[in-house]
Amino acid sequence: MKIGMLVAVEMDAVFKEYGDSLTRIEKPGYEIYHYKVDDADIYALSSGAGEIAAAAGTQLLITEFQVDVIVNFGVVGGLTPEMGVTRTCVVEKVVHYDFDTSPVDHCEVGRYLDYPEVYIPATPELVEKALRIEPTLKKVACASGDKFIADPEKKRALHEQFGADICEMEAAAIVLTCNRNQVPCLLLKTVSDSIHGGAEEFNRALDETAGICLKITERIIREGL
Repeated sequence: MKIGMLVAVEMDAVFKEYGDSLTRIEKPGYEIYHYKVDDADIYALSSGAGEIAAAAGTQLLITEFQVDVIVNFGVVGGLTPEMGVTRTCVVEKVVHYDFDTSPVDHCEVGRYLDYPEVYIPATPELVEKALRIEPTLKKVACASGDKFIADPEKKRALHEQFGADICEMEAAAIVLTCNRNQVPCLLLKTVSDSIHGGAEEFNRALDETAGICLKITERIIREGL
């Protein structure tokens, strides 16, 4: 199996875990590294933050390496008291909260007309498989947009408007791109900043939470992704 691993800002966790076993692949504009987990070939691409970079990186992995599945691991902000630092979850669905064509399409904020509601689904079979392998995961809705949300009131507002549990900056791009290419995707996230946390908490927790998320991702890959 060939797995495309889209990583935004957490690539140091991959370097720390796999070190000398990584082989760098030269492609303009991106850092890509190949390594193996059992019989799976992993192509890890560091996209940088944001929806545009993540969409381009996801498409490159699909087109250039013809991967069978896209896996994204990373850190996120928690939008509810339950989603505290180091809590790890699997994304069931995503809302692109700063996408808005409502004035012309007369639809809800965040809705792509390809879908019957604002939520864009990740691959259900992979979500359920991840939960069977790692029952401690929480199945969540993710609010995704090109903003780092630090203000607790803005975090509460995202939860109240969209029913989202977490927020981050790449998931909408990854899921949309995978769905349009008919490539399955799995998104695993660990909370780095809680509902009351912001940039300072994120910076303190980034390395620890990214490492936690990568280890859970590796376990799921090893046990039958």
